[in-house]
Amino acid sequence: MMDINKLVQAEGLPSDEAEAYIADLEPWSVEQAVALAEAEGLTLTEVHLDVLCYLRDRYLECGPFPNARFLLNALEHEYADQGGGRFLYELFPGGPVTQGCRMAGLPIPAGNADPSFGTTR
Repeated sequence: MMDINKLVQAEGLPSDEAEAYIADLEPWSVEQAVALAEAEGLTLTEVHLDVLCYLRDRYLECGPFPNARFLLNALEHEYADQGGGRFLYELFPGGPVTQGCRMAGLPIPAGNADPSFGTTR
């Protein structure tokens, strides 16, 4: 549930910061994602950034994901034309849920405690 006090306090902030503040997200930038990806041995492309922006937009619109499986299904559906799960795992070998959320600056959803979930390693 959205906190009305946060909504009022966010009115004076720039739109990106306001959205992050309202949704309890830290401010995020592409540069942060690129640096994190490089530390994990990935080079982000426009396609990677599209997935990360999808994750952030969905989080801002719908709030926290109920569980990791729900998020994975949503991602596979959104990117079905490009190959679904296989496509996403090629982009994020550490898992589109785990690695994707981490690079997007989002909390990793519940149900992701099993280290084998959301990864090909």
